[in-house]
Amino acid sequence: MGTVTVRVLFLFLSSSALFLLMDVSTAQMPGFVSLDCGGADNFTDELGLKWGPDNHIITGKIANISIPNETRKQYKTLRYFPADNKKYCYTLNVITRTRYLIRATFLYGNFDNNNVYPKFDVSFGPTHWATIVISDANTIEVQELIFLATDPTISICLSNASTGKPFISTLELRQFNGSVYYNEFENQFYLSVSARINFGAPSDAPLRYPDDPFDRIWESDRMKKANYLVDVAPGTDIVSTTTPIYASHDETPPQKVMQTAVVGRNGSLSYRLNLDGFPGNGWAFTYFAEIENLGPSDTRKFRLLLPGQPDVSKAIVNIQENAQGRYRLYEPGFYNISLPFVLNFRFEKTSDSTMGPLLNAMEINKYLEKSDGSADGPLLVALSRAYSSAEWAQEGGDPCIPAPWSWVRCSSDPQLRITSIKLSGKNLMGTIPIELTKLDGLVELWLDNTSLSGSIPDFSGCQNLKKIHLENNQLTGELPSSLAHLPNLKELYIQNNKLSGKMPSGLLNKDLFLNYTGNSHLQKGGNVEKHKKIIIGLSVVAAVLLIAAIASYILLPKLKKNHKQEKIQHGLSAQRLVSSIGDAASEFAHYFTLIEIKDATKNFERKIGSGGFGVVYYGRLKDGKEIAVKILTNDTFQGKREFSNEVSLLSRIHHRNLVQFLGYCQEEGKSILVYEFMHNGTLKELLYSPSTHGSGINWLKRLEIAEDAARGIEYLHTGCVPSIIHRDLKTSNILLDKNMGAKVSDFGLSKLSVDGASHVSSIVRGTLGYLDPEYYISQQLTEKSDVYSFGVVLLELISGQEAISNEKFGANCRNIVQWAKVHIESGNIQGIIDPALQDYDIQSMWKIAEKALMCIQPHGNMRPSISQVIKDIQDAIAIERAEAMKEGSSDEISKHSSSHNIGGSLDLGTSEHYLSIDDSIARPTAR
Repeated sequence: MGTVTVRVLFLFLSSSALFLLMDVSTAQMPGFVSLDCGGADNFTDELGLKWGPDNHIITGKIANISIPNETRKQYKTLRYFPADNKKYCYTLNVITRTRYLIRATFLYGNFDNNNVYPKFDVSFGPTHWATIVISDANTIEVQELIFLATDPTISICLSNASTGKPFISTLELRQFNGSVYYNEFENQFYLSVSARINFGAPSDAPLRYPDDPFDRIWESDRMKKANYLVDVAPGTDIVSTTTPIYASHDETPPQKVMQTAVVGRNGSLSYRLNLDGFPGNGWAFTYFAEIENLGPSDTRKFRLLLPGQPDVSKAIVNIQENAQGRYRLYEPGFYNISLPFVLNFRFEKTSDSTMGPLLNAMEINKYLEKSDGSADGPLLVALSRAYSSAEWAQEGGDPCIPAPWSWVRCSSDPQLRITSIKLSGKNLMGTIPIELTKLDGLVELWLDNTSLSGSIPDFSGCQNLKKIHLENNQLTGELPSSLAHLPNLKELYIQNNKLSGKMPSGLLNKDLFLNYTGNSHLQKGGNVEKHKKIIIGLSVVAAVLLIAAIASYILLPKLKKNHKQEKIQHGLSAQRLVSSIGDAASEFAHYFTLIEIKDATKNFERKIGSGGFGVVYYGRLKDGKEIAVKILTNDTFQGKREFSNEVSLLSRIHHRNLVQFLGYCQEEGKSILVYEFMHNGTLKELLYSPSTHGSGINWLKRLEIAEDAARGIEYLHTGCVPSIIHRDLKTSNILLDKNMGAKVSDFGLSKLSVDGASHVSSIVRGTLGYLDPEYYISQQLTEKSDVYSFGVVLLELISGQEAISNEKFGANCRNIVQWAKVHIESGNIQGIIDPALQDYDIQSMWKIAEKALMCIQPHGNMRPSISQVIKDIQDAIAIERAEAMKEGSSDEISKHSSSHNIGGSLDLGTSEHYLSIDDSIARPTAR
């Protein structure tokens, strides 16, 4: 579901190595589990749902939080875990071959008092479910998944925290008792909930339990925000009834949802909907019930129109006919349909209909492909169940992914295999678990210093074993001769057991390190001399390690001293590079004489630009190469420092999306920089020149310019060591070549980041309108400051408006950020789109608008990386290019009607368990 501020319940999570087994029979009703994470008491909430604490089954830390206007008890606490390389899992009991809804919620509340918004992964068993990205301390993040249980337990795990600490507020499990969510792909895919909408809702509040006996949350269509429904068509009326709605099964939308609807009095209903997790293949159903009194001659027939999918428009919806009367449920939909990130849909009445379309509810879920997990996972899960009371056996989830258990190591092959088991000192009892003998990828086995008894089993199924540690146990019986036939075995430690019989001759004749001392009834036999050499071999290894340690002790201080002197020398060189522009230039950059510059520019004849830095002139070198010559006019210390900074930076960076630096000149008091000439000037001139005002560049070209500029910034952030922060990114510093390719320029204010530091302390510099407010307040410069500036540039590309204006943004608003944010968050994107843009796909426009909104978040850790921004720009470009290739209008209504009673769907699964997306569109199915 994504980020919501509505009434939601429940979240999940686990602790450092936790395996929670929850008996669903103890819940409020069959299949209902409600965990108040971090809570201490049982309680019943205002909806009648019974909550229980997790303190008796979960380790990990508890935090108390207080959120304005949040009174629900389950959101007063949370449970959080270390930001390490482990996973923390809940394991819940379920009934196999039964369908469930699992819901997890996360309310940050700044519980750690550092405003570092957490980002971490959530997995459903070995399947990556979602990445939780907190962007507002007071907003609840919700994730829902519908699944068919195939095992008696499920595990939900938190892991891979990239910022902050993973945490959880609530976790809910809800059991279904029928097959409304049945689909032929459920053995290979889960359903990740993207939208569940109650149209015609009487208020903004969602509808859930007890009105919905399965506690699904039906969002109100009145919610107006960037991630929900907007663009409601004119003439839309809300209608309702108190008459019961008849349905053939009890998992359809609840009565209160079906008793309200929206009607398009002008003949159409149109909406825009963001779909979390899309584009992709999904399960989508609409719900209709005729709740108006139609006259004898009235008819209500309409079509669903999806841009780019004309086949969908062929089917006609006739509610009364399909539902066989009024106040009865009709639920056409698609078991498999390819949907975009931004779904624009419209219901349009047919020419022979007297009434406009009516819509009661809608559900859209995305298919989430299951991961098979590690090949050996079931074996180790079975082993851990046998020791379920031991702490080491309670980690839950798959042994390898998304993070390995603390006592397990796994290979990184495409098919994950367990390569190492280390249970040293874990107080194992009984015989060696038979599951271990079936791990054909196992390389190391450590079962030393435990309480194992019985005989050593046959490990011939583990042909990759190199090390076996069974020392200091209570093992009895003879050594199996099969150990000698393990081709890769190099180390065998069986000392201090109660083994007996003869040592297999194959082991004594094998080239391996062997220790069998402390087994008084184990007869040596075989080639003793050969064996003695093996024991000596151990001593030699120890001696070599000792010598190496001594050498390190003697030599390390000297090496450190030499390294320190080298670092000091390197630091002095770097200091000289910055302090002496002459030294820097002679080493890294070409030096132009003033005479050469004057000849190339015809004595500075043609001025092509100017700004706070100085004036730029056009020039041509003797070899015909066109150049741009920038003369610094700021003769202050700061100006000279910026000049020196730009020379030293530009001399070492080269990328096709950065303006090429050709050299410099310092003569007669002039400081001059020489660049390649960019024929089409700046992006600012192209957008705002009175002669063009953006009319020369369509939306696709603007996206391509944005991608080029973002790639230049990405190179500065990730391709340079140390990375470079531009610090003054704006449309006037994005230049366009003769092919309209974009390059970033002007590095006078750029800063080198410091290795290992998250920010650079810096006197605030930049340009009003593009300046990161967090940087302005804290004076802590980060790469996310460039991301903020780039977000402003994206808004300019969308709107054709400058970053700062005293007139165009209305009263009490001077900057594009405030103005655009209000429009985007209210869903009115049309209010900011440049009128010069006539041909664009609204889906790509929304994708960029919402990415821009993320870039201009007030806190840097809420903003995406520039690499993430590039991905969304590329997605938008793909949308536009695909649209350009289509013939005809994508939303044209088909003139040929077809039967509403159409069956069939696309094949969603292949033998390789990947989605098979056909070029055709799935046909609607009425359940």
